[in-house]
Amino acid sequence: MKTLRSCLMILLAVFVMNAPAGFAQEYSLRDLYAEAVKNSEKIKYAEENLYIAQMGRMKAWAVLLPKVTAFGSYNRYSEAIFTVSGAVLQPNEGGNWGVRADESFSLSIRELDALKISGQLVTKSEFDLENTKSDFILSVATAYYDTLKTKKALEIAAANVERLTQYRFFVEKRLKVGEVTRTALLRADGELSGAQSDYLRATNAFQLARAALVRVTGIEENFRLKEEALDFSGVDPFDRLRQTAFQMRPDLKSYNMQIQVAERQVKYARGAFWPYVGFYAIYNGADQNPAAANLVRESMLAGVALTFPFFEGGLRVAELKEAKSKERQSRLAFDDLKKNVEIELRGAWLDLETQKGTLKFLEDQLVFAHDNYNAVLRQYQNGLATSLDVMDANTLLLTSERNTVEALYGYQLAHLRVRKASGTLLQFIQEGY
Repeated sequence: MKTLRSCLMILLAVFVMNAPAGFAQEYSLRDLYAEAVKNSEKIKYAEENLYIAQMGRMKAWAVLLPKVTAFGSYNRYSEAIFTVSGAVLQPNEGGNWGVRADESFSLSIRELDALKISGQLVTKSEFDLENTKSDFILSVATAYYDTLKTKKALEIAAANVERLTQYRFFVEKRLKVGEVTRTALLRADGELSGAQSDYLRATNAFQLARAALVRVTGIEENFRLKEEALDFSGVDPFDRLRQTAFQMRPDLKSYNMQIQVAERQVKYARGAFWPYVGFYAIYNGADQNPAAANLVRESMLAGVALTFPFFEGGLRVAELKEAKSKERQSRLAFDDLKKNVEIELRGAWLDLETQKGTLKFLEDQLVFAHDNYNAVLRQYQNGLATSLDVMDANTLLLTSERNTVEALYGYQLAHLRVRKASGTLLQFIQEGY
């Protein structure tokens, strides 16, 4: 009965993990990212920030253009009033209309500084969007490898159930001929029950990992993962990676652009100490019934005005000092980020080197564990090994399988973290691997 149940569990695992392609959409890591980008709230939020910055640039352009205003009015009176000589004092009705154009700017041309600031903020928002995408790729990759890892863990758990089911069969067979005691069968049952429990936990972990991947990417729940071998050949030395990171990291580019914005804002604040010059032109038309003899039906007016804010209670001085302080803050934040980037990169690089060495060691250990288990099992069948020897060999094999899977996907994710830390992850995914 136990043997039948174990076989049914293994068949169910195989069906769940390897459903026909016609039932589910298949995704590689690159496919998942393409889908996830369309569904990510964080990326959409960053895109809206970019759009807002672009609208800010349009507003800055609008300040440089003249303002044109049309006006008009219509009046109707209770009655016309005339002088003794017949001149019109008050008509029955009348109106006027016209167009006014105004333009003003600082003699320091600080409006151009505002335009340049708006352009720099657009560029900064583009870098922020790129950084958000880079962070998001790593989130997708983490969920992708977690799903693959738990799938492999489920396969390992199913294989362990199969091995222990086979082993129990051998024990039961030897018990019938009196070669072992019933205690050996009870122990085999206990080990098999434990393996079945591990299988159930692995199933739950696999389902949870799939659910997390669906949440991160927004794909349909019915899917399959396409496992591809990424090109991890050749990792640059740390010093070269460090140089690449300082040149390519979008968050560093964003902070550097913030420094340029702060510098320009200081110049903008200084411009407030300069006078303003304004130009205006007005066209005015009028009519009334009955018309007065001295009615001016059309007129035009143009002029220039100069304004100098002589005293504003220290407002301009405070704004200039504030702008200088923000510039200093921007430089401090940039220097701090550079230090954090170097620490992040060093940690990712060292982890990659560790994972690489660990994976090679565990792969060699796994080969030994397989050979060792098969040899001990044959010895047990021939009465040359004990049940304890078989259990020890199986434990070693199971541990080696689990550790190798952990290291395999840990190594791949570590490589992507190095890419992320060096600022090349987005390019790596978008251009193909």
